[in-house]
Amino acid sequence: MGFEIDQASLFTTFCILFFSFTILFCFFSFLIFITRLRPWCNCDVCRSYLSLSWAKEFGNLCDWYTHLLKKSPTGTIHVHVLGNIITANPENVEYMLKTRFDNYPKGKPFSVILGDLLGRGIFNVDGESWKFQRKMASLELGSVSIRSYAFEIVTTEIQSRLIPLLSSFAGKENGVLDLQDVFRRFSFDNICKFSFGLDPGCLQLSLPISSFALAFDLASKLSAERAMTASPIVWKFKRLFNIGSERKLKEAIKMVDIFATEMINQRRKTGFADQKDLLSRFMASTNDDKYLRDIAISFLLAGRDTVASALTSFFYLLSQHPDVEAAIRDELERVIGRTQEEASFEKMRQMHYLNGAICESMRLFPPIQFDSKFCQEDDILPDGTFVRKGTRVTYHPYAMGRMERVWGPDCLQFKPERWLQNGVFRSESPYKYPVFQAGLRVCLGKEMALVEMRSVVLALVQRFDIRVASPNQAPQFAPGLTASVRGGLPVLVQDRWS
Repeated sequence: MGFEIDQASLFTTFCILFFSFTILFCFFSFLIFITRLRPWCNCDVCRSYLSLSWAKEFGNLCDWYTHLLKKSPTGTIHVHVLGNIITANPENVEYMLKTRFDNYPKGKPFSVILGDLLGRGIFNVDGESWKFQRKMASLELGSVSIRSYAFEIVTTEIQSRLIPLLSSFAGKENGVLDLQDVFRRFSFDNICKFSFGLDPGCLQLSLPISSFALAFDLASKLSAERAMTASPIVWKFKRLFNIGSERKLKEAIKMVDIFATEMINQRRKTGFADQKDLLSRFMASTNDDKYLRDIAISFLLAGRDTVASALTSFFYLLSQHPDVEAAIRDELERVIGRTQEEASFEKMRQMHYLNGAICESMRLFPPIQFDSKFCQEDDILPDGTFVRKGTRVTYHPYAMGRMERVWGPDCLQFKPERWLQNGVFRSESPYKYPVFQAGLRVCLGKEMALVEMRSVVLALVQRFDIRVASPNQAPQFAPGLTASVRGGLPVLVQDRWS
């Protein structure tokens, strides 16, 4: 009996010591982190950031950063309390993504933040692991067969679901539709078919709720919010004790893992040699199920939210510029005539104004507003900015699209013509327009994403008049890995053919 009491007492003492040590460790780690961040910095930028006084004048953090970068002689600023150098200078972007690529990897801090969701997926690793996945993905995504498969999926989703859904709302007195939600459902159906060979049916007329989609969205949102905490110790502490947002994140990722595991097991049972989806193609190259899960989830994240964000912004701008809409319709009629047939790859390439309008939309509203790297060794950027080892360096496509020194005095205007030379589409330097990244990490799915956007725009512009319900309200963005409009994009739809 006495021995049992001693054991219980010893266990209690151990627990108290363990938790005391954990709390003290977290406290001192936090002090070290705070010391490194220089919280005592009293410069105007840091004071405004910490006090949130910037929010009195700017509706979005990205707009405040744009304001600061415009005022900076070099197009670069340093937010000392975040240990973050932010730049909108194309020369710096080229230096980071090309010239000194090896010195600016994603970095361990980024990998840790997204590690629970993306694991060892291509968007969350550096070095040899990244090179291997990049090579595999390049071979698969570059093939004619996979691009034709993706185009077939998109076309089917447009004709069988997207158009019927918008038609069901067209002309109704109270027929307000959240176009952002529609595009998120559309993109989720497409990327699930493409990645897993699964059709979640999110865009059916009943607009069903997918438990997998909800879990995936929540996991993405909470993972992004980790980067917004005052210190990584905050979310790591919550993860250690499985409380608050970290508990929700763990539950959401568990559902994502269950779904991915079921899909992989199903493929192994039914065979994958004759399947066209991305998971089946990668299964022919590796037997590591965890690796397969990470790759598939990474492409799911990249292919879903970015396209939906880009389409939402495009129709927001198009609603405000009926002249651009009319010009797209004129070009559509010139290229394919007065017909209801779908535009082919070849026809889309001939629509130079359409391509200019899509690129112009993403110049002003890039799906990924900023991207960060971490400096490996002390360095000096082309504009003379000194970068200390371990510093986070962020290039900001959203701000770059609004810089007069980059795009001229009309940079705030939506002008598809800026992409045309003698009526022919002309691309810009990816370091001036890093919407799809640039250099060695340039987006492998760029062409497929553009084809998906062109297909949707042509189908909807030809058939519908879509107008934003509150056109004078500037978009406010919700925190996340990609740009999404807080509250969605309510629109009114009219069917031009009825």
